[in-house]
Formats: sequence, structure tokens, C-alpha cells
Amino acid sequence: MKFPTTFSLQQIAAIISCDFVGDANFPVLGMNEIHVVENGDIVFVDHPKYYEKALHSKATVILINKKVDCPDGKALLISDDPFRDFNKLTTFFQPFVASCRSISNSAKIGKNTIIQPNVFIGNNVLIGDNCLIHANVSIYDNCIVGNNVTIHAGSVLGADAFYYKKRPEGFDKLISGGRVVLKDNVDIGALCTIDRGVTGDTTIGVGTKLDNQVHVGHDTVIGKKCLIASQTGIAGCVIIEDEVTLWGQVGTNSGITIGKNAVIMGQTGVTKSVAGGKSYFGTPVEESREKLKQLAYLKKIPEIIRNMDKK
Repeated sequence: MKFPTTFSLQQIAAIISCDFVGDANFPVLGMNEIHVVENGDIVFVDHPKYYEKALHSKATVILINKKVDCPDGKALLISDDPFRDFNKLTTFFQPFVASCRSISNSAKIGKNTIIQPNVFIGNNVLIGDNCLIHANVSIYDNCIVGNNVTIHAGSVLGADAFYYKKRPEGFDKLISGGRVVLKDNVDIGALCTIDRGVTGDTTIGVGTKLDNQVHVGHDTVIGKKCLIASQTGIAGCVIIEDEVTLWGQVGTNSGITIGKNAVIMGQTGVTKSVAGGKSYFGTPVEESREKLKQLAYLKKIPEIIRNMDKK
């Protein structure tokens, strides 16, 4: 998430009422999670295990819960609760704005695009040309839909990330301020759900097709010309490269990469990153030929036991 204008370190510290280390006029351009941070961004860290990763990331401002040595060219925001204060910044820069009509006045809809009855289109949504949005679709604030896109009935673009911090009193939600971006020629089936990024974009690439009842988690990036079959669940922060096929009821762990031209067979649990150009099956995931050999061997176990008993 980039800020509308450059803020100083001192201004950011004032918003969240915390101390800072560095030049008061140090420029701050935006805020992001660790996997998408860029120069000028704030990143938050609240566990010693991840201090070094955050301090040496591309982020130039680290929102942290301990005074540490500040790397050259960077600045620190010292907070007793970075998770809470990251939420404060998201709320400040991307506040929730209630809608008062089904299609927001600030939404922009392209030429020859058809919007069926009972569609909700939120604030600042951009929809391209020659799209077809079927009944009862909900497109939350700030989403971007390219040209020649079809979204079937009941699908939801832009719901919040499933991202919580466990506290003694319950679960504290990380507030989502990102977007969903659909590129040109994407088809979204009925009853699909695509969560927005926490601070970045959940992106579906040119020409990709989703079947009915597919879920895509926050900050996931799906490449070009992918096929994703029904009842597949893709976790957050997944990278799916171009021309990947996921057959029905596939599930993935978060933070993994599925390589270009990979094929994931139905009901596979993708528990780790897998290389492109191969077919995979099973849970935990393995190359399909190897997994099928293992299953064939398992079928032979009763016969092996019977033969051993005869000896």
C-alpha cells in the first residue's frame, strides 16, 4: 500500500503515538507485509525470530517492539504492540467507507460491460470493457477488473484476509487494506471467493479460468492461462506461475510456489513448493508417477503377508 503523499517518520510516529529512531524527516512512502515490501515501506515485526529478516528486508522503516541497532539507511518505529499499530496505520490510510447504494458513484465501468441485477460494486472499483457481471456478485472497494472478464453469480471479490493474532482474550484480526486485481480475459465461476491482500494485491493473471466454488487467499498471485477446477482452496501468499492446472478439491499451504506448467491432480494437498513442468498427486504432494507406484505397492502388501505365512 502506497500512501497518497510522502509522510515523514515523525508524522507516522505521531499517528500511532510511538517513539522513533532516525531522522524526523526520514521519508515514508507506504506500508507492506514482509513478502511484498519495497524501498520506502514500513514493515512490522513482533517476534524475535523474525527481527533479522525484517531489519534486512527491502523495507526502510521497521515497526518493532524492541530497541535494536538500526541498520544504515533505515529507521525504526518502537511500539509495545506492532500488530496493533500496523492496524492503526491501515485504518488511517485506508479507512472503511460505508456504501449507500448498490453501485458506488466512484466506481468506473467500461464500455459494453453488462451488470446483472443485485450486483454490489464498492467504492473506487474499476471494471474494464466488455465484461459480464452476473447477479448477486459482490465486488468490494478498490478492486480492479480488466477487460473481457466474466464473473458468475454469487462470487465475492475483496473479502478480508484470514489473518489473526492469538491473544489471551481471543483472536485479533489483521485489518485488510489491499485489493483484488483481475487481469484481462479472466473467467470466475459461480460462488468463488477471492480475498484481498492485507496491504498488497491478490492478483489473477491474463486468461486464467476459475471453476465454481474456488477460494483464493490473500496476497496470492496466480499467473497467466491457469485452469483451476471446482472446490479448490488456495491459501494466502501463494505464487502460482503461468499455465498451471489445479484439478478439483486441491488444497495448498500458504507461502508456497507452484511452478510453470505444473499439473496438480484432484484432491492433492500441496504441502510444499513444487517445480514446474511435472504432474503431482497425493498428500503430502509427490510426483504423480511416484505416488501411483507407491499405491500399487501398497495393494501388494496382503499378498506378501500371505506368502510369508505359508513359509
